Amino acid sequence: MIRTHHCNQLRPEHIGQNVTLAGWVDSRRDHGGVIFVDLRDREGLTQIVFNPEKNPKVAARAHGLRTEFVVAVRGEVVPRLPGTENAKLATGAVEVMAAELEVLGPSETPPFPLDDTAVNEDLRLQYRYLDLRRPAMVHNLRARHRFAQATRSYLDRHGFIEIETPILSKSTPEGAREFLVPSRIMPGEFYALAQSPQQYKQLLMVAGLERYFQLAKCFRDEDPRADRITELTQIDLEMSFISQEDIFPLIEGLLQEIFRATMGVEIPAPFDRMPYAEAMNRYGSDKPDRRFVMELHDVSNLFRESAFKVFRATLDAGGVVKAINAKGFASITTGQIEEMTETAKQAGAKGLAFIKVENGEWKSPIVKFFTEAEKAGLTETLGIEEGDLILFGADRWETACTVLGRIRLLVAEKLQLLTGNDSLNFLWVTDFPLLAFSPEDNKWNAVHHPFTRPKAEDLPLLEAGQFDKVRAEAYDVVLNGVEIGGGSIRIHELDLQAKMFGVLGVSEEQQQRLFPHLLKAFSFGAPPHGGIALGVDRLLMAICGTNNIRDVIAFPKNNRGQDLMMGAPAPATARQLKELHLSTRS
Repeated sequence: MIRTHHCNQLRPEHIGQNVTLAGWVDSRRDHGGVIFVDLRDREGLTQIVFNPEKNPKVAARAHGLRTEFVVAVRGEVVPRLPGTENAKLATGAVEVMAAELEVLGPSETPPFPLDDTAVNEDLRLQYRYLDLRRPAMVHNLRARHRFAQATRSYLDRHGFIEIETPILSKSTPEGAREFLVPSRIMPGEFYALAQSPQQYKQLLMVAGLERYFQLAKCFRDEDPRADRITELTQIDLEMSFISQEDIFPLIEGLLQEIFRATMGVEIPAPFDRMPYAEAMNRYGSDKPDRRFVMELHDVSNLFRESAFKVFRATLDAGGVVKAINAKGFASITTGQIEEMTETAKQAGAKGLAFIKVENGEWKSPIVKFFTEAEKAGLTETLGIEEGDLILFGADRWETACTVLGRIRLLVAEKLQLLTGNDSLNFLWVTDFPLLAFSPEDNKWNAVHHPFTRPKAEDLPLLEAGQFDKVRAEAYDVVLNGVEIGGGSIRIHELDLQAKMFGVLGVSEEQQQRLFPHLLKAFSFGAPPHGGIALGVDRLLMAICGTNNIRDVIAFPKNNRGQDLMMGAPAPATARQLKELHLSTRS
C-alpha cells in the first residue's frame, strides 16, 4: 500500500500512529534547516516536518523537493506545537514527523501557480492536467459528480430508465448548425453528431418505454461563448401520457435534489410561472433576471399625439414606446451613455433616448418636445425622482422590449445591483410563440423545434394561417436570468406533424427524405408525450459560482473551439483523406 490515509484525514485521534501519505508537494519552507512541506492530494493538505535532529538523511533529501513533486512520506502523527495550529486546515491540529521519503515522480516548474492566481485561460487549457490540480477545479468536478449521482438516483425513484442514444446520427434541420462526419465505407455520405437526442427520445415513447432519461452529450457547431460551448451535456428526459402539470413538479423536485446534493441548500417550490408575453413586457427578456426590480413600462398612450417625431412615427406605424427608470443613475457618464447606445443598436434599435433628472431639471435633447401632461404622466408611471435616469425604447413591440431588456441588464451591471446577491430565483416561462417569421429566409421557423405542439385552443389560428398568434405547449425553466432548461409537449399525430412541416416550408418529398423514421413511427400508434432538457453545464455554473462554462468541464475547448492540450482540430493526413474520399482546398 503506497498510502494509509489521504491528506485530509488525519486528526488528533491519530496522534502516535505511523502513517504513510502520498501526494504532490504543494509548498516547501525551510525554517533554519527544518523543512516543512504541505503535501496535497485530491482531498486536502497535511503538513509534513523533516527534522534534521530526528532523521538527518531524510531531512537532507527533503531539501531537494520542489513544488509538484509526487512523493510518499512515512512517519508518526504528532500534535503541532501550541500556537502553530492552522484553523484553516481540517488537519491543522497535527503534522507528520517524516521518517521515510520516496520521490515517486519529480516535476518541472509548472508554467503557472496552482492556486487562485489569475492565469490566462488558454494557458490553463493547454496544461489542463495541471489546472485540474487546483482545489477550485477539484471542487467543481466533485460538484459535477454529485450532480450526476443525484440526478440518476432521483429519476430512478420516479420510474425512469436510462437509455443511451446514438451520437452518430442523420443531419436534419432542427436548429443549431451540426458537425458532419464523413463515412469511409459509404463514399460521399455523412453522419451528423447529434445536437440533441430529440427524435430518438420521441421514438422511445412510440416504443412504449414511457419514461426515458440520459445524461446526453450534444454537439453544436456554434461559436463558443462564456455560457455556450460546442460539446455540452444535458439531462434529457421524455415521458408518455403526461401534461405540463406533470412535468413542472417533477423537474422542480429534481432541481431541489440536485441543489441539496451539491450546495446543501433547500430550494422552495413550486416555482413561479410567467407567460412569455408578460416576461417580455415586464423584463424585456424570455429569461428574466428578477433579482432586481427595474421593470419595463409601456408609455405609448402618453405619446399618441406627441410632438416628438420618433415616438409619434413609431406609434403611427403600430409600434410601442417603452421606458425603464434606472433609479439613482443620473450620474451616468458620456462614455456609459455611448456604451448603452451601442448595446441598443446591437439589439436592433436605431438609437437610445434618455432623460437625466438632476438638480430638479430634466436634462435631454428630447424634453423640449414634451408637454407638461406628458411629463406628468411619465413621472406618475415611472415614479421619477431626483437622480433618476429614464431610458426609452421605441420600435416594434418585440424589438422595443428586447432593446430595453439588454439595457436593463447593463444598468444592473453598472450599478452593481447583483453584487453579493447569492439568491436562487427560479421561474417557469410558458406559452412561447410556436413560430417566428424570418425575413432573411422569407419563411416561418419553429421557435423551439418542429416537433413542438401548438396549444389546443390556438389550432384554429394555425389552420387560418395566423401563424404569428399561435402559442406553443413549450416551457423554459430559468435561474437568475439564465435559461437552464427547455422543453415542450410534442406532436404525436401524423397529420398534425405533417401540417407543421408544411408551415415550415418542408415539402412532402423533403419530409420523406429527412424524417421518414418519425413519420412512419407515428403511423403505428404514438402516445401523447413530452419532455425537457436541462443544461448540466449551465446549472453547474450557478452551483459553482462561476460565469465561465469551461470552469465546470474537465477538458473543454477554448473560446475558439480549440483543444489546446490535445492540439485539435488538426489537419488530416493524405491517407486519411483518401480513405474518406475527400480533398481539401488551400
